[in-house]
Amino acid sequence: MAPNRMLQKKGFKLGTFSTNCSSGMTVSKAPERWVNSWENNLTLGRMLDEAGIDFMLPIARWIGYGGETDFHGGVLETLTWASALLASTRNLTVFATVHTAANHPVVVAKQIATMDQVGQGRAGLNIVAGWNKPEYEALGLTLPDDHATRYGYAQEWYDIVRKLWQSREHFDWDGQNWTLKGVKGDPWPVNGEVPILNAAGSGLGREFATRNAHYLFTPAIDLERSKVEIRELQDQARAKGREVGVLTFSHVICRPSEEEAQAYHDRIMSQIDWPAVDNLVNLQFAHAQSFPHDLLATIRNLMALGHGGFPLIGTPRQVADKIITLHETGFAGTTLSFVDYVAEFPYFRDEVLPLLAEAGIR
Repeated sequence: MAPNRMLQKKGFKLGTFSTNCSSGMTVSKAPERWVNSWENNLTLGRMLDEAGIDFMLPIARWIGYGGETDFHGGVLETLTWASALLASTRNLTVFATVHTAANHPVVVAKQIATMDQVGQGRAGLNIVAGWNKPEYEALGLTLPDDHATRYGYAQEWYDIVRKLWQSREHFDWDGQNWTLKGVKGDPWPVNGEVPILNAAGSGLGREFATRNAHYLFTPAIDLERSKVEIRELQDQARAKGREVGVLTFSHVICRPSEEEAQAYHDRIMSQIDWPAVDNLVNLQFAHAQSFPHDLLATIRNLMALGHGGFPLIGTPRQVADKIITLHETGFAGTTLSFVDYVAEFPYFRDEVLPLLAEAGIR
């Protein structure tokens, strides 16, 4: 039985993001953009597992962002996707991303515990309190206007999940959103818990994350700003008697020369699906707090290339140095995205990972 790497504090964590979604994190019409087939995900998952990458993180999406590509219009559902990957790997932690508003906590507690049994202790849960109004409407739900309602609901939701994982007896629950009679977990997570991830930008969201999550997920746009932000988040967690790691997300274009990397970047940017990018940015402004709004307007190009991720563009040495800089900034890890994960990851594995090991962060 492999330990859950995301419950261990050592090392700078590396994972992939959004491979269950069509086009991954690149809002481009390029013909080689990511195809989110099960075959591609399975091939990548086994590559990551053998390379010692720590985790895979999916996005739960129900409708796409339009444009010519309908960015994220095709999505493999995350609980079934994660379960299949856990059955097909040996060491990798695989997260399921779950929207609290669309999934009953008693059902999710059993689904995640079953996943953890399949993976012998390697499951993870990414909790989404909700922000994307068109997705709520697609599901026949109403998005509450205020963050307090969303996160109050999410807190009770997770309190139920956690009690089901901890209790060995039947219990009743009489709360604000649920009245439950005689519920019980069984099965339970292998290690008694699974790593919890949450992305939150608002004050209430970060209160939720520092109270409940093992890792908080936030963009790295201005690294000097990030240093202050990370210290504040860690202090906030410690005031609750907890430790929380702060993860970010990155987009990789790694080539033998800087000129080759920049040329590929320029080719991808020449084929961006701008209507889909603008839909994505406008929805972030309207309903989400994951990105600081004072910076969001300045990163339209970053949203196009990597959904707002930190750019890791250049030679293996340059890419490794930028990852080391993220580590020095205080981040506990980063996700990685590529235009085509299966085609590009082997070069990153062979050329960048040894430099990170040499630097002592892996």
